[in-house]
Amino acid sequence: MRIVTALGGNALLKRGEAPSAAAQKANVAAAAAQLAVLGQAGHHLIVTHGNGPQVGLLALQAEAGPPGAAQPLDDLDAESEGWIGYVLEQELANALPAGAEIATLLTRVEVAADDPAFARPSKPIGPVYDEAAARALAAQRGWQVAPDGKFWRRVVPSPAPVAVLNEASLTRLAEAGVVVVCAGGGGIPVTRDAAGKWRGVEAVIDKDAASALLAIRLRADFFMMLTDVEAVYLDYGTPAQRPIRQARPEELAALPFAAGSMGPKVAAACRFARETGRPAAIGRLQDAAAILAGEAGTRIV
Repeated sequence: MRIVTALGGNALLKRGEAPSAAAQKANVAAAAAQLAVLGQAGHHLIVTHGNGPQVGLLALQAEAGPPGAAQPLDDLDAESEGWIGYVLEQELANALPAGAEIATLLTRVEVAADDPAFARPSKPIGPVYDEAAARALAAQRGWQVAPDGKFWRRVVPSPAPVAVLNEASLTRLAEAGVVVVCAGGGGIPVTRDAAGKWRGVEAVIDKDAASALLAIRLRADFFMMLTDVEAVYLDYGTPAQRPIRQARPEELAALPFAAGSMGPKVAAACRFARETGRPAAIGRLQDAAAILAGEAGTRIV
């Protein structure tokens, strides 16, 4: 079975955890061990991942450098994709049987230059702050900030993915049985200018939306989003919360989900299920094998 597996940010850095190299490598090693169970069962893996904490950290590091050192977000997207891809590839090589072929591919993803998301930044990146600190940084650095759960974070534009420009190369790798790490952080956002030339743009694409598009285009048999929440919940965060174990896209479309967290995952799962007729699922990283077997998480059919 060909499985596109999208790893949430918790696979690399847990909320509130210090962004040290050691912590991130330990988290990735744990994620790779779970993915290896699927690989050892004979499934072919295509792995995507988030980059919100990492791309925000790179932006802060660049701003702390000499004048003119700050880099545009598309460059930082590429940096984070290479950085995280390297760590994932190494830990997958340690967890999978000897001889497994693994490749990381920097992935350019086309977005529309007139996407309304450019006027409404919504994608959280970087570390979390309390409201006062976030607002002070916004005034100092020209950021836009917004609530993210009980914390606040910097937000940037998140245009919808239109096409995966590396699709042909990814298809060849997948057909050759290579475990591919790709579309990290939603991929590197690019668009055509008035002269028809490809240019990077200041944005971070939603990882789940890009992963759904990739899973559709690569004809995946199963699309799985792994996070730190056991399932999709009704009335999440209240005493009445209860998990949804299985649902159809039209049922989930009628329900409210948080725009910055579960909402994009539900939308991505519904899109994949609608357009392919094949199942998608959302659940905890440590339940990956049980989610595939239909014994955990939320399945969208």
